[in-house]
Amino acid sequence: MAKSHGTNARSTAPKPSVNRLSAPKVAQLLADAEMLRLGVERLDSGATLVDAGIDFAGGVEAGRRIAEICLGGLGSVSLTAGGVAEGFPLTLHVHASDPVLACLGSQYAGWSLSHGEGKKAFHALGSGPARALALKEPLYEDLDYRDEADSTCLVMEVDSPPPAPLVKKIARDCGVAPEALTLILTPTRSLAGSTQIVARVLEVAMHKAHELKFPLEHIVDGIGSAPLAPPAPDFIKAMGRTNDAILFAGQVQLYVRGEDEAAKELAEKLPSSASGDYGRPFAEVFKAYEYDFFKIDPMLFSPAKIVVTALDSGRSFHAGEIDLKLLEASFGD
Repeated sequence: MAKSHGTNARSTAPKPSVNRLSAPKVAQLLADAEMLRLGVERLDSGATLVDAGIDFAGGVEAGRRIAEICLGGLGSVSLTAGGVAEGFPLTLHVHASDPVLACLGSQYAGWSLSHGEGKKAFHALGSGPARALALKEPLYEDLDYRDEADSTCLVMEVDSPPPAPLVKKIARDCGVAPEALTLILTPTRSLAGSTQIVARVLEVAMHKAHELKFPLEHIVDGIGSAPLAPPAPDFIKAMGRTNDAILFAGQVQLYVRGEDEAAKELAEKLPSSASGDYGRPFAEVFKAYEYDFFKIDPMLFSPAKIVVTALDSGRSFHAGEIDLKLLEASFGD
């Protein structure tokens, strides 16, 4: 089990290990690689590399399973027919038994990785349970969490394999042998990539709640949904569509403890429409800021529609709305 250090108001019980819970899902993904149209390669270092959309086709089911790995084995991801977008009727649903740990402690793409300089430099953001071993982000101090495991998995949204020295560094930072490291590559332009990104609909709400300084220990449960975005061969368009699926049609319900006023304020501030950058497809916003991601208002990244239910009173607070016109402008472009 993972070890907790210090006092944590969320729970006095030992916290689950996101690496140990997700390990069986990683093993099953590898076992089903041929069926899922994934490429699996054992690198010279001993690490396992999974290609989910670069030279191998991958697919929606692969993306769904990868999303559950990213959630540290603490969440479920499913697809159903029907939803808010009539022209794009597949809806992705996410539920996490511990949304704080699953989404922020594992799924969030918060580990910045790089190797080399200039045009040949490799840059990526890592997500998944390996983050909870490396502890490279201040976020883990807020979560009061660190994991311990003998094997791990990291997911990267990239179009090319990471350099060998970086693979070794990832294993070293995680405290595991390279042979115990699995790297899953999910290009944004791929079916698997677009699926696992839309599956972050609950995670972006959790991340924004944290940025808004809402007490994480007050968040008890959460569930989210968003339409499955169609992939696009152009990276900017593909990235825009996956973001827009959440920004314009994502829905999240959070169940929280505490005062009604705090729940109401959280609901009002969480929707994407609360940001000044809301109102255009994400690809247009990105272009307007000269493709500088860090110039975009970070409060933009959140679901369109929010329900926050205050468990102590039973009251629910609603904010935001689905914007099908903007969604269709993005998906149909």
